[in-house]
Amino acid sequence: QVQLVESGGGLVQAGGSLRLSCAASGRTFSPYRMGWFRQAPGKERELVAAMTWSGGSEYYADSVRGRFTISRDRAKNTVYLQMNSLKPEDTAVYSCAAKDRVGGAYAYWGQGTQVSVSS
Repeated sequence: QVQLVESGGGLVQAGGSLRLSCAASGRTFSPYRMGWFRQAPGKERELVAAMTWSGGSEYYADSVRGRFTISRDRAKNTVYLQMNSLKPEDTAVYSCAAKDRVGGAYAYWGQGTQVSVSS
C-alpha cells in the first residue's frame, strides 16, 4: 500500500512563495506519473501540475504556468510543487496523487494541505 503525505502549506501574502512536498511511503514506490491537484471551496478539483516519475512530460494548468514548478527527488520518494507569485485565487486544498500505469487513473492520494493566499 502506498501512502502519500503532503506538507508545506500555510498562509502567505499575495506575491509570496511556498513549496509543497509530497512524501511517499509503503511498498516499493515506482509510479508512472505524479500530479498535484487543488480544490477551492465550491469549485471542482483541478489538476495544476504533473510529471512522469522518470522525469519530463510536465503538465501545467494555464492558470499556474510560469509560476509553479513540479519536481521530484527519486532518492527521497518525494515530489515537490514550488509555487511563486501566489495569488488569492490560488487559495485551495492541494493534494498530490500518483498513477502507476499509462492510461490509468490517479489511484493513490494524499490527505491534502491548505494553501491560503491573502491579498
